[in-house]
Amino acid sequence: MRVMKDLLDPNGDAIESWRIFRINAEFVAGFELLRKYGLAVTFFGTARTNAGEEIYKKTEELAARLAKAGFAVITGGGPGVMEAANVGAFKVGGKSIGLNIELPMEQRLNPYVTETEKFHFFFTRKVMLAFASEVYVYFPGGFGTLDELFEIMTLVQTKKISKTPIVLYGKKFWAPLIAWIEESLCKKYGTVSREDLEIFRVVDSVDEAYDYIMKNVDKNAAHQV
Repeated sequence: MRVMKDLLDPNGDAIESWRIFRINAEFVAGFELLRKYGLAVTFFGTARTNAGEEIYKKTEELAARLAKAGFAVITGGGPGVMEAANVGAFKVGGKSIGLNIELPMEQRLNPYVTETEKFHFFFTRKVMLAFASEVYVYFPGGFGTLDELFEIMTLVQTKKISKTPIVLYGKKFWAPLIAWIEESLCKKYGTVSREDLEIFRVVDSVDEAYDYIMKNVDKNAAHQV
């Protein structure tokens, strides 16, 4: 429905051909940007954290370490966790990319990206974020973070993308959700399989996240456009 709402004209009557061209242009621009980078990590998380707060500091630290290890750091380009990840990469001279979105109340582009692409459509941006990396790191966040997490997990589960490290940072934050998945979805209703719980890894420190990523990422399988 979200895709179709974007495609329909203001009266909901017909698909406007210019929108199709704009969508195609966004895909082309996005893929052209991503083809420049090999090994990459995408960070997701709340926009509602600021410099000095724990989530921000840990995001910045992990991003810096991964940037030093040769990863391009990719985010949605906005504030909060996105900014923290871009800050971490920027400070160590790493590649810091922002895939920003145009909103009615504009989401500001943080000043720590070294290259950016702005999207009008949420779904084209989500395709870029889903395609972008060999590692996906999720810090605590809201609906948008959860939406992006379940999309990536579904793509791995259904083998639409190859298995790749999915890291959930912060055991206290993620524990209730994981417990619900295990007890309700897996055990009670059987709507996910036990092996599906191996798609992601919950960590509680920068060292744990970094070590897991470095042991499990396939450095020879960087995405190709």
